[in-house]
Amino acid sequence: MKPRHLNADGTPQYVNRLLGQTSPYLLQHAHNPVDWYPWGAEALDRARAEGKPIHLSIGYSACHWCHVLAEESFEDEATAQLLNQHFVNIKVDREERPDLDRIYQVAQQLLTQHAGGWPLTMFLTHDDQRPFFGGTYFPNEPRYGMPAFREVLRRVAQYYSEHAGDLREQNAALMQVFDQLEPVGVDAATPLTSAPLTAARELWESSFDREFGGFGGAPKFPHPLALESLLRGWQASAGSETPDLQALYMSTLSLKRMGDGGIRDQLAGGFCRYSVDRYWMIPHFEKMLYDNAALLAVYAHAALATGDEFYAEVAASIADWALREMQSADGGFYSSFDADSEGHEGRYYVWDRAEVERALTPEEFKVFAPRFGLDRNANFEGHWHLHVFRSLQDTAAEHGITLTALHALLESARAKLLALRAARAPPARDDKILTAWNALMIRGLAIAARSLAREDLAQAATRALDFIRRTHWRQGRLLATSKDGRAHLDAYLDDYAYLIDAVLELQQVRFDAGELAFARELTEVMLQHFTDAGTGGLFFTANDHEQLIHRSKTYADDATPSGNGIAACVLQRLGYLLGEPRLLAATSAILHAAWSAIEQHPSSHASLLLALDEHLQAPEIVILRGTAHEMRTWQRALAQRYAPRRMVIAIGTDAKDLPDALAEKAPRGDAIAYRCVGSVCSAPIGSLEELLAVLGEPAR
Repeated sequence: MKPRHLNADGTPQYVNRLLGQTSPYLLQHAHNPVDWYPWGAEALDRARAEGKPIHLSIGYSACHWCHVLAEESFEDEATAQLLNQHFVNIKVDREERPDLDRIYQVAQQLLTQHAGGWPLTMFLTHDDQRPFFGGTYFPNEPRYGMPAFREVLRRVAQYYSEHAGDLREQNAALMQVFDQLEPVGVDAATPLTSAPLTAARELWESSFDREFGGFGGAPKFPHPLALESLLRGWQASAGSETPDLQALYMSTLSLKRMGDGGIRDQLAGGFCRYSVDRYWMIPHFEKMLYDNAALLAVYAHAALATGDEFYAEVAASIADWALREMQSADGGFYSSFDADSEGHEGRYYVWDRAEVERALTPEEFKVFAPRFGLDRNANFEGHWHLHVFRSLQDTAAEHGITLTALHALLESARAKLLALRAARAPPARDDKILTAWNALMIRGLAIAARSLAREDLAQAATRALDFIRRTHWRQGRLLATSKDGRAHLDAYLDDYAYLIDAVLELQQVRFDAGELAFARELTEVMLQHFTDAGTGGLFFTANDHEQLIHRSKTYADDATPSGNGIAACVLQRLGYLLGEPRLLAATSAILHAAWSAIEQHPSSHASLLLALDEHLQAPEIVILRGTAHEMRTWQRALAQRYAPRRMVIAIGTDAKDLPDALAEKAPRGDAIAYRCVGSVCSAPIGSLEELLAVLGEPAR
C-alpha cells in the first residue's frame, strides 16, 4: 500500500513509529497520518502518563477489510486528527502477536455479543489495558447498519472522560468472565474413552455436504484436520468386517471437489483461504502458508490411502507452489499473499474469455474452455475464475483425443496463461517468516516427500528447519518471527509444539541425531515454561512472557491446530520413541485438563482427538538399522503404505550420539527392524518380507 500523502519531492509526508518494524502489515501503516505505535512500553507508558485511552487496531497483511479500513480511515487526515487527539494508537499484526489477538478477540465477543474477526478495533483503559468497547470494521460513513468510524471515536472519547468509574466496574466483571472461560479438567484417575471420537465423526457426517463435499454451507472452509481424522478413522477400520467407507467418502469427496474448485489456483497451485460459496468456486483470494501446509499433508495422505493419482498431483502442485513462490533464498517460508491487487480482490487471478482465446491456439482453447468453465457465464463480477467443470476423461472423449494429447494441450495452455498472468501487478506478499507456520510447512513437505518419493521436498524442508535453528533459536529459546534475518518476539506454545512435530516427521524421511536432540531441547523448554502446574494443560505464552491482562490457554483448533493438541501428540510419540514415561504422563495431563471441552465440543478439538486416539491405542514405531542402501529399500516399501499411527525411522549403522532407547536397538548386518507398539517391542526382524508380514501389510 503506497503512501497517499506525499511531499513535493515525492517523499512521504507522514512517518510514525511503525517504520522499521518486521511486520509488512505494520510497515503498510508507517506513513499514515495516524500517530501509530507498535505494542510496547513506549506506547503503554504514554497512555498512562497522559490518561488517554488506547485505540488498539489488530489486523494482518493479507486481510482485505484491513486494507479497506486503512484506505478509508487511517489515510484520512480528519480521522487521524481525532485518533491522535483523543487516543494513544497501537497497531498490531495478529500473526506476530497472536497472544494479544486471542485476548482481545475474546473480549470483543464478550463485550458486543458478536463474532470477532479482522480488522479488530478495541478501546482499552489507559493504565491497565483492559478493554471497554470494541468492534471489527467500522466504515467511514454510516452503512451496513454500522455507525461511521469518526462518530464512534467521538462517542468513545466522550464516554471515557465522563464514565471512568462505570468502566472500572465493567472491566472487573469482564476479567471475572475471562477467569471462568477455561474448561474445568477432570481428575487424573478418570478413564478416557473413545466416545468423543465417535461423537466427532457423527457431527462431521451431520454437516457433510454430500454433493460438493466439505462441511456446512457458505462460507466453506477446507477443515484439513477433520479430513485427516476421517481418513485415519477409515484406515483404523479398514481391516474389520465393517470398514467405515463413509468416512473415506467424506474425506476424499471433499478433497476432490476442493482440488477441482476455484479455491485452488488451477494454474499455479496453492489454495486460497476459503470459498464464499458451497461449490468451492469463488474463493476469498488470500493465500496463507498454514492452509497450504495442512492441505499438502492431507492430500499426500489421501494419495497413499487411495492410490489415486489425482490427490498426488494436487499435493505436488501445492508443494511446487510453496517452493517456487513462498520459500526465501535463506530457506524460510514467507507468510501469505494478499487477496487484493491494484485495489481489487481477485483481480490477479480472473480472466476475460477473449483474453484467454487470444493467448491460446484454437486446439488449446477448444479443450481448455469447457474444462475450466469459459464456455459458461462469467462467475466473478463479469469475469471468469477458473474452476474444473468437466473431467479429463469426458473432455478427451468429447473431442476425440487421447488423455495424453489432452494433458499436453492443457499443460501448454497453462504455461501460456501463467506467463500472461505474471505480467500483471501481483498481490503483495507478506515476507515475514513465522516459526509456527514454517513448522507446519516443514511437516507437510516431510509427509509429501515420503508419499510422493520426492527428495527435493525433503531438502526444502531441511533448508527451512536449518533457517529456523540458525535465525529463530537464540540462547536456548525460540523466537516467533523474523524479516530480512532480524528475529524477535518470544515464541508461543504453537511455535514449540509445531516445530517438535515437524522435526519428528522429518526424521521419518532421513534421520539426523542432531535434529532429534533439538526436538528434545524444544520439548524440555515447552514443559518447563508453558505447563500449568495447577490445573494442567499448557498456556499459550511462557511463564516469563510479557505480562498481559490474561494468560490464555486454549484447547480448541481454529485456523491452525491447537498447540495443546499438537503438544499432546508429540509428547506421546516422543515418550514412546525415547522410552520416557514422564512424556506420556504429560500427554495424559493435557487430555485430562481438556476433557470436559473435548466431550462438549468434540469436532472443535480434532488435534486433541488425534492425541486421544493414540493414547487409547498406542502408536506403532518401526526402527530400521543398517546400511543406507538396504534401509532405503525398506523405507520405500513402508512409505507406500498409508499408516498414520506408524512412525518409521531408519538409523544408519554408523550413527552416533543416539538416545539410549535408540542406541540399544543395535544394527545387525545390512538391515534389521525393531517393531514396537507403545512400550512393547518385538524380537529383531531380519527381512523385509517378514517385517511386512508382522505389520500386516501385503507385499507389493
